Amino acid sequence: MKKYLVHKLSFLLPSGSPSPGWEGARGKGLTLGLLLGLTSLAAPAQTLTLPALIEQTLATSAASLQARAAREGGYWAYRAYQANYRPQLTLAGTVPNFSRVITPVVQPDGTTEFQSVRINNSLLGVGLSQNIGLTGGQVVVGSQVQRFDDFARNEKRYNNQPFTLGLTQPLGYFNALKWNRRIAPLLYQESQRQYLEDREALAQRVTELYFDVLLQQVNAAVAGQNAQATAELLRVGREKYALGRLSQSDLLQLELNLLDAQQAQNQARLDAESAAVSLRTYCPLPGPATGDTVPPLAVPAPAPALAVVPTEALGQARQHRAATLAFQRRQLQAARDVAQARGTTGFLATLTANLGYVNQAPYLLDSYQALQNQQQVALAFSLPLVDWGRRRATVRTAELARDQTQAAVTQDERSFEQTVLTQAAQVPTLAGQARLAARADTLAQRRYAITRATYEAGRLSLTDLTLASAAKDLARRSYILALRAGWVAYYNLRGLTLFDFATQQPLAAD
Repeated sequence: MKKYLVHKLSFLLPSGSPSPGWEGARGKGLTLGLLLGLTSLAAPAQTLTLPALIEQTLATSAASLQARAAREGGYWAYRAYQANYRPQLTLAGTVPNFSRVITPVVQPDGTTEFQSVRINNSLLGVGLSQNIGLTGGQVVVGSQVQRFDDFARNEKRYNNQPFTLGLTQPLGYFNALKWNRRIAPLLYQESQRQYLEDREALAQRVTELYFDVLLQQVNAAVAGQNAQATAELLRVGREKYALGRLSQSDLLQLELNLLDAQQAQNQARLDAESAAVSLRTYCPLPGPATGDTVPPLAVPAPAPALAVVPTEALGQARQHRAATLAFQRRQLQAARDVAQARGTTGFLATLTANLGYVNQAPYLLDSYQALQNQQQVALAFSLPLVDWGRRRATVRTAELARDQTQAAVTQDERSFEQTVLTQAAQVPTLAGQARLAARADTLAQRRYAITRATYEAGRLSLTDLTLASAAKDLARRSYILALRAGWVAYYNLRGLTLFDFATQQPLAAD
């Protein structure tokens, strides 16, 4: 009685209305059993919807945690970069520095005597340093005190430098601070945008796995429905055969159809369990795992029908994608490598200058009295006179690598633009495909109901009924595949542009 009710419901659908549980189930999360009109009319089991699964996966999955950790890593790397341009206060010293040894001491007459030495030579200093990003130098302001104890003679001395001002300035060297100022902010912004792209890629992957399992669940449900319908047809066929209204050939064909339907049902169950493995591995499904099964999946509504202008999508992608920053960053890194090749060969020099006050005394307070000026200036340099073309080869190698990077970036930019334009152009077409597939599914269901009723009345052949059943099953699978293509394209477009065209808002990270 239940299956006849299902067939009547399908048969009574008005022309153009969706099949029960397909387009008519938009956003209602109907179970697969209700969608396919299976044998039970009891309350359906709790289903799992696509938005809920995506949300849960983004919150708790391993892939989501990895994306979040990568974003946090980019943030702390940027914090470390910023710290390089801020003053650094350092306390350094050697306390204590005690030694008790016998050491050779050269006497005034040139002879050597071995003497026992017990000393402590402690040092403590504080320094405030500031890097100069424009020139790559460093300025240091500090204070230092040194205490020397000679325990053998019961003497102590202090060497005090209460104030020192020093400058270290490389000349001709590669200025890493200058290039980091240009590259590090791009890396930071890139990591934040990459996090959004990773989330959209994860949502797209969940969608693919979701529909893979849903399709197998649909196949299993359709196979079960076909097996029950075929068993009922065989029962009716035997009654007709007993009355002489059905040939033995058709009866044998019905028995063969039942065997095929039962085999298809068993295979569909195995395929559904196999598809569930990937989904359960990638997504944290609710509840305890029972083998390789997953909860019944609800058939989602079609993806939003977006009126996307490809050029507008490309503009949003250029504005929000990490790839646009990566193009700039790669070119800057290539130019930096050329500067580094030039800054590590050829003429190199380091200018160091230091001035301050110093004094020494037996007592610490006395060392602050009558301070004396101290100045130090030094210029250390190196200039290769004969390097057999080493500098030229090093610089030329870096320049060729820069040219290769620029060519690769140009090609990647073209590929990037073409991918966005193509995907944006396909979204409206895929939405139309979903509508056509829904209509085809509705017509195939109605045609099968009419064909079966006509066959049972004896006015159609078994071949016509078999063809109608195959068309019904194909239309249902085609609708699921059309839904899959639409939702995958929707999340792919979001990931390519980092823009939600449904709300007309750029995507934002939590």
